[in-house]
Amino acid sequence: MVKELFLVVKQFLNRYLDQSQDRESEQITVEAIREGIEFKGSTIWILIFAIFIASLGLNTNSTAVIIGAMLISPLMGPIMGLGLGLGINDFELIKKSFRNLSVATIFSVLTSTLYFLISPLNEARSELLARTSPTIYDVLIALFGGLAGIVAMSTKQKGNVIPGVAIATALMPPLCTAGFGLANGNMHYFFGAFYLFFINSVFIAFATTLGVKAMKFSKKQFVDKEREKTVQRIVYSILIFTMTPSIIITYNMIRQNYFETSAFQFVNQQFNIPGTQVLSKTASFEKGQKIIKVSLIGQEIPKDSVLLIESRLPQYGLAGAKLILSQGFSQNKEIDLNSLNSMMFQDIYKDNQQQIAGLNKKVDSLQTVVSRYQQYDTIGVTISPEIKVLFPSIEDVAVTKSIFSNVETGKLDTTMLAIVRYARPMTETERLRFTEWLEARLEVKRVKIVTE
Repeated sequence: MVKELFLVVKQFLNRYLDQSQDRESEQITVEAIREGIEFKGSTIWILIFAIFIASLGLNTNSTAVIIGAMLISPLMGPIMGLGLGLGINDFELIKKSFRNLSVATIFSVLTSTLYFLISPLNEARSELLARTSPTIYDVLIALFGGLAGIVAMSTKQKGNVIPGVAIATALMPPLCTAGFGLANGNMHYFFGAFYLFFINSVFIAFATTLGVKAMKFSKKQFVDKEREKTVQRIVYSILIFTMTPSIIITYNMIRQNYFETSAFQFVNQQFNIPGTQVLSKTASFEKGQKIIKVSLIGQEIPKDSVLLIESRLPQYGLAGAKLILSQGFSQNKEIDLNSLNSMMFQDIYKDNQQQIAGLNKKVDSLQTVVSRYQQYDTIGVTISPEIKVLFPSIEDVAVTKSIFSNVETGKLDTTMLAIVRYARPMTETERLRFTEWLEARLEVKRVKIVTE
């Protein structure tokens, strides 16, 4: 029974996951990747213009502009070429891909540096700051993005996967941010952004290598077996050399992420005290020591209570971590003013944004009401030429919206009034026809005619 179930599941998975059904020939896939490697002539100019567009997007904090630049960018080509070369033991392809990637990187950083040197906007906005601190999620995005890219390149219907991978992995914005760091002399931004670009490039290439090996692409064969062994040693050395720092980086990211998650959970649960509010919290490694910094405002927590809270750190997997607590505004207390100001300004900004959104809704509603009443003021002028042709006995007309209140019940009733002055009295038939025409013309259910 178990064996039959296993066979059914296997057939089901083969039916839906078997890529060989729409697999492109290996030769066409390899040639397609090779064609995207070269950076010279028009490709370099496209890259330069795309860098300018991405820099403008980062400078103006426009996500749409940044996405457009990533769609234009040809940076994916040499990175996938590098992964392909590693996967099929093609040392010449590896050298060519690495050379072109280096050229593209240099042109990208120089172009963005030039832009930010002449740009009057020197403020680091959120879209730019987001590219200075890589996380474990960036590693996973690059890895799965690279896998999606090589699978798409090896199928007949490639669709829009490659542009999607370029957007998701965000290769270009980090290079622009690195240029911003150089232009402003901020090496923290430069190395942080370049670090993110390195991670993306390495894991896209590594994913391509995994895909190539999984799909069993033909490896390059050498007549000279000794040369083949030498090339293979060089290829695997490059792969290990490239992957080793990425593995260390990823390990440190996972460690930092786990520490932050545990630390923030500890702060949220242990400092949930009535009369006291957490203004800011940070978790970091400083010289190998786990440091948790918390800034509080409101009622001060007694020292014995702080010691009790600190004793609970091991319960959250934070044994050995140091808790640095800042409370109140006393002059003899150490307070992270930058964090305090940042949190306060964020709260003020959010409150203001909510108030502005509410006021905008009210303004829109009032403008709609005003426009309706303005329409009533001018509608008499609008329909006068038609009335003159259809009902020549009418000299003047005024249309207004009135609210009647029942004296006994207090019930309100909105009615459209038409005040009419005649040159000669209208018959009852003409009056009825005029009323029906007016209701149709004004698109209302009922019009009350008042004769002056």
